[in-house]
Amino acid sequence: MAVTGGDLRSVLFDGYDPIAHLSDHPIHDVLGVERSDAPGVKAVLGDQWTTVDPENLVPFAPEFDDLLRLHHLVLSRKVTTVLEFGVGYSTTVLAHALGLNEARHAEVVERELRRSNPFELHSVDNDADWVVVARGRLSEDLADRVNLHHCALEVGEFNGRLCTYYRGLPDLAPDLIYLDGPDQFTADGDLRGLSTAHPDRMPMAADILVFEHFLTPGTLLVVDGRTANARFLAANLQRNWVHWHSVDFDQHFFELTEPPLGVYNARQVEYCLGPGFLERVEATSA
Repeated sequence: MAVTGGDLRSVLFDGYDPIAHLSDHPIHDVLGVERSDAPGVKAVLGDQWTTVDPENLVPFAPEFDDLLRLHHLVLSRKVTTVLEFGVGYSTTVLAHALGLNEARHAEVVERELRRSNPFELHSVDNDADWVVVARGRLSEDLADRVNLHHCALEVGEFNGRLCTYYRGLPDLAPDLIYLDGPDQFTADGDLRGLSTAHPDRMPMAADILVFEHFLTPGTLLVVDGRTANARFLAANLQRNWVHWHSVDFDQHFFELTEPPLGVYNARQVEYCLGPGFLERVEATSA
């Protein structure tokens, strides 16, 4: 159950300034690209067919607004483990932010929390060529914390609805999930003759629904674009998620706003998210 409520925008971005964040954390240097003069502005990606061209082999230019927000979220929420669907420039940026978190929080995480994959990024993609490109963008120190998973993609169903699933997902418990893959064209198979591959359709990943009940309270899901997929998730998630659709960002945010499961989860939300998280839990359950 995904509920549109609360003030998730202020929770996630109160006090966030993209210009200041870029000055403090020059991610363009990490990426080896030219700095954007307007990191708070959404990039324009071409005509109406650009993002649904199955023949495209050229990576889109980095969208600094999206990347800076991701970097900010990892730092501000003291994220320990990230699961990313769809490799890209985001892979490098997420890894960089996790490295900063390790430098700042590793002692507390090791001493007090129960995190089996601390400060690791696991990135999944079904396109081997894009995985190679993503690996090539990683410096040696970042590569040590990034696990790139080349996973086949197949058409499936969730409660009879057409969707796609990756095969061979990494087995872990992330506290941040970034959904920016897969594409809609390359899944194997069909469901009664239907697939996501028609250019007037859209991606419809259902992987998160499979392991939803293993996620711990405080987990954040960020869906980049993919509004149809985000609405599909919102309609089928069963736990107490607070959902915010930012039309300006063209992104969806889901926070798993439930009471902690036990002492270790309670320690994690207290340290990483602060007392405001429990206040949100109380407000959404009232």
